[in-house]
Amino acid sequence: MDTQALRKRAHDLDVTVWVGKSGLGAVVDELDDQLGDRELVKVKFLRAARGGTDVETLSADLAERVDAEVVEMRGNTAVLYR
Repeated sequence: MDTQALRKRAHDLDVTVWVGKSGLGAVVDELDDQLGDRELVKVKFLRAARGGTDVETLSADLAERVDAEVVEMRGNTAVLYR
């Protein structure tokens, strides 16, 4: 599926995974389960999770851990697809 179509589908999705001060490791299993149930998941990176790292780096690392790809990023929110 092309990126534009995925972005359209992701527009109305609610954030279902929040990355906080516990970091990426705390959400990897949950995100993996959600991606197994549906193709698109919105992830929000809270200020405590960023800690000097940019959202692009965090989302790329998280996508790599769950074997997904980053479809879109806006502010502190990323959409992952598998």
